[in-house]
Amino acid sequence: MKKGIHPEYKETRIVCACGNTWVTRSTKFPEIKVEVCNQCHPFFTGSQKQKAVRGRVEKFMAKYGDKY
Repeated sequence: MKKGIHPEYKETRIVCACGNTWVTRSTKFPEIKVEVCNQCHPFFTGSQKQKAVRGRVEKFMAKYGDKY
């Protein structure tokens, strides 16, 4: 690898909007702010909106019913 052409790679603190923080290494430092992480994202927490899904299924059944 050529010397002097690569950006610095230092420890970086990641801060989520929910308050979760962790340290990793990145070329962006000293801090990166994110909106969602594995502690607050619905896919990882299992708190997805089941009510909205049920509403879509009922709407589909009302529209197509026995035709499907």
